[in-house]
Amino acid sequence: MQLSFGMEQIYEHANFSLSESDKVGVVGVNGAGKTTLFRVILKEITLDAGKIQIPKGKRIGYLPQEIILEDRDILVWDYLLEARPIKKLENHLSELYEKVATASDSEQKSLLKKIGDTQDMLEYYDCYQAEGILLKILEDMHFDLDLLDLKLVDLSGGQKSKVAFAHLLYSNPEILLLDEPTNHLDIDTRDYITNYLRNYKGMVLIISHDVDFLNKIINKTLYLNKVEHLFQVYEGNYDTYLKKLKQAVEIKEHLIEKQEKEEEKLRAIVLQYSNSSGKRKRMAQSREKMLEKKQQEKVERDVVYKRVHFNLKPKREGSKIPLKVNNITFAYPDHDLLYHNLSFLLNSNEKFLIVGENGVGKSTLLKLINGELKPQEGSIWFGNKTDLAYYAQELELLDSELSILENIDKKEYSERELRTFLGNFLFFGDDVFKPIQFLSPGEKARVSLCKVMLERANLLLLDEPTNHLDPETQSLIGKNFKEYSGSIILVSHNVAFASCIGINRILVLPSGKIMNYDEKILTKYQDLTQ
Repeated sequence: MQLSFGMEQIYEHANFSLSESDKVGVVGVNGAGKTTLFRVILKEITLDAGKIQIPKGKRIGYLPQEIILEDRDILVWDYLLEARPIKKLENHLSELYEKVATASDSEQKSLLKKIGDTQDMLEYYDCYQAEGILLKILEDMHFDLDLLDLKLVDLSGGQKSKVAFAHLLYSNPEILLLDEPTNHLDIDTRDYITNYLRNYKGMVLIISHDVDFLNKIINKTLYLNKVEHLFQVYEGNYDTYLKKLKQAVEIKEHLIEKQEKEEEKLRAIVLQYSNSSGKRKRMAQSREKMLEKKQQEKVERDVVYKRVHFNLKPKREGSKIPLKVNNITFAYPDHDLLYHNLSFLLNSNEKFLIVGENGVGKSTLLKLINGELKPQEGSIWFGNKTDLAYYAQELELLDSELSILENIDKKEYSERELRTFLGNFLFFGDDVFKPIQFLSPGEKARVSLCKVMLERANLLLLDEPTNHLDPETQSLIGKNFKEYSGSIILVSHNVAFASCIGINRILVLPSGKIMNYDEKILTKYQDLTQ
C-alpha cells in the first residue's frame, strides 16, 4: 500500500499480514504513520494505492488517544448503553414485522431477509443479557457506580478514559484499535484492561508508549519504518522487538562499513590508474564501473532523528517551606466532598507524589494549588520565594486557536530566543506558526513542557506529564526532573517515571495519609485507601 500527504511519503509499497487472534504493538518514531494506519483501517483516510483487507463483517472498536465525548450532557449510564444499539434494533424489528404483514409476496422475501439480519444483530449483542454484561464489566473495572448518574461533562480526565474504555468493551468488537489506552487510567483499571486484552479472542492493535503494558499483552510488534516507509513484523513482545531491531541495526552497520572499505579501495585504484594506458587504464575503467554499481546498490544508514533537549533551571532558589495546605475542604457543586480538613506541607527541593483512584481529586488538588479553584474552607499558603508553574493533564492550558509560538510567548524573551527554545522541543522553521488545534497529543505535550521550562519556576505542579510521550522522551524528562533543584508535586500512574525522578513522599487520596516513598506502595496504593 502507498500513502503520501503532499510531498511527505508515509507508506511506500508497504505490506504486512496478521492473524485474527494476534495482539500487536504498533511502534515507530513520531510521524511514522501509526495513528494514520488506524485511520486507514477505519476508512477515514483513503490510500493512494493498495488496500487493507479485513475479514468481511468484522466489527472494529477504536479508542483514540484524545478522548472526546460528543454529547457532554448525557448521563454516563445512557452513554454506556448506547454502545449496543439494542433499542434501535428492537424498534427496527417491530417496524419490519408491521411491514411484512401487509407486504406483497415479492416484497416479503426482502423483508424476511432484513428481519433475519436484525435478529442476528440482536443475538450478537446478547440483547436479553446485555445490561448484566455491562454491569459485570463495570464491576471488574472497579467502577464507582455513583458515576453512572453523572453527566459526561462532570467527569475528570481519568474517569472519562475509564468510561470510554467501558463503552468500547461493552460494544463487543471483534477487532480492537487502541491508541495510547493507558493514559489517565488508575492502576486497578490498568490491571483489568491488561488481563482483558490478554484473554481477548479477537485481534488487538495497540499504539502505546507504555513498555510494561505492551510486554504483558502483545505477541507481535508491527514496526513502522519512517525512513523506508515500510512495515516490519517482529515475533514477540516489545523487549524482543528491541533486541531484534538492535541486531538488525548492528548487521546493517557492519554491511555499510564493509561497503565503505570496498568503495575506498576501488576509488584508490581508479584515482591511481585513470590517467594510465593499456591494462592499467582498462583496470581503472573496470573498477569505476564496479564502483558505480556498488553505489547504486548501496545500503544507506538510517536517519538519526533529533531528540528533545530539556534543561530545567529555576530562576531563583525557593523558600525553605514553599507550600502549606491548611485544613482545606472542597467539593464541586452538587457533589460529595473530595477532601475534608486536608493538610500537608512541602519541603524545599522535595519531590512529592499524589496517588489515588480516578475521581478522588488528584487533578483538582493541583488546580486548587494553582489558584484555578478555591477551597470552601481552609487555606493554601506559599513561601515568599515560591514561583509556580503548572502542567495540565489534558493540556487544556494551551489555546487551540493560537499558534505554537503564540502559546509560549513571554515578554522577557525575544522571538529568536523563543524559537530556539521551541527547537529544543523539535519545532523548527514554520512549524512554530501551526495552530495548536492541528497538533497531535504528543506535539501538544511538548509545547506544554516548553511552557513549563520557560517559567523557570522553583515549584512545579505536574499532572500526568508522561502521557503522550515516547519512552525515550519520558526517560529524558525524568532525568531532568531528578536533577531539578526546585520542588515538584506530581500526579502520575507511571511507576517507572515516579521512581526515576526520586520521589520523597506520597500523599494518598482520599484518605489524606502521607508516607515515605516506596515503589511497592505506589503499585498497591489502592489497599491504603480502603
